[in-house]
Amino acid sequence: MASPPRSRSVGTPPDPYRYLAQLPEPDGDEVEEWADSVDALVEVGGAGRAQRVLLHVLGRARSLGLDVPGPGITDYLNTIPVADEPPYPGDEAIERRIRHYIRWNAAVMVARANRRSDGLGGHLATYASAATLYEVGFN
Repeated sequence: MASPPRSRSVGTPPDPYRYLAQLPEPDGDEVEEWADSVDALVEVGGAGRAQRVLLHVLGRARSLGLDVPGPGITDYLNTIPVADEPPYPGDEAIERRIRHYIRWNAAVMVARANRRSDGLGGHLATYASAATLYEVGFN
């Protein structure tokens, strides 16, 4: 009996090469020619031009009904130039040490609770995840 397909977690990008094993083996010379074409695009027009051409080619392939992976990029552009971004408002080294102390304290509390009753270990992973979310939200 086959096992059900594993679902991937939300936010995890799909592996763009997962289809390769299902496709017929291409002609090695043809693949090499296409790779050389990409090299020439980058060499002559730069990385931006090569990316634009490849995105158009992928779009055309999708419009023809081919199941090809998406580019994995968003339309978001940072509107603040790097030179105009304000410096980080805190001391990252001290904040990192504080995070380590807090997580160490949580680990010790869970270990101590496990001496009294088994089955409490999962709460440590929950705390670590929640702490990361709060940290991102506050900073």
